[in-house]
Amino acid sequence: MTYPETQLRHLLPLLLICDNLRDPGNLGTILRSAAGAGCSKVLLTKGCVDAWEPKVLRAAMGAHFQVPIVSNLDWETLPSYLPTDTRVYVADNCGLYAQAQMSNKASDHGWVCERRLSKLHKYEEEEEEEDDREPGASKAWLPELEVQRYDSDWTEAPAAVVIGGETHGVSLESLQLAESTGGKRLLIPVVPGVDSLNSAMAASILLFEGKRQLRVRAEHSSRDGRCH
Repeated sequence: MTYPETQLRHLLPLLLICDNLRDPGNLGTILRSAAGAGCSKVLLTKGCVDAWEPKVLRAAMGAHFQVPIVSNLDWETLPSYLPTDTRVYVADNCGLYAQAQMSNKASDHGWVCERRLSKLHKYEEEEEEEDDREPGASKAWLPELEVQRYDSDWTEAPAAVVIGGETHGVSLESLQLAESTGGKRLLIPVVPGVDSLNSAMAASILLFEGKRQLRVRAEHSSRDGRCH
């Protein structure tokens, strides 16, 4: 598929990875935001809803013809679709280690949600059972990614943002990929009592924040060049 020349000129070193995103309305909205922000590519893992499903097409409002979409990827082959030196960041405001890494009062700001923690504790219990069978086995089942706010600088290198589905959240594989590329968790703080943001809303916030950071960096580089 070919894309408009004007669109290609405005592409940014910013990618989006949709991780097991099953709601067609959310995916369509996310694709629309990705096209609007200037994403260079959108990658869909296996388990995501079909990008060409009618409800996705309606919600995307033509985004399919504005941004390259690669579907049905497994985590073993997905890295080959990333530009060299890309860092993978995970949109996960329910991170297990967010409270310890950001603040001892992180939960007061809605950074930890019980639903995702329950799932992660399930993995932890399974790991403990394995430890019972194999004394001395490692408990490092979950990568301990550093957590940072979404509005802190994270676009110094080409960046890929992972958005998980609302039912299961981000996958363990996405966290492992982020760890292997030197990425982090990106947290969007919400007020107490709010479980988490809608996947499409979180994706839009992060993509346009990335666009803003890249614009600011380009303006600084241009200003520095004129000074010299």
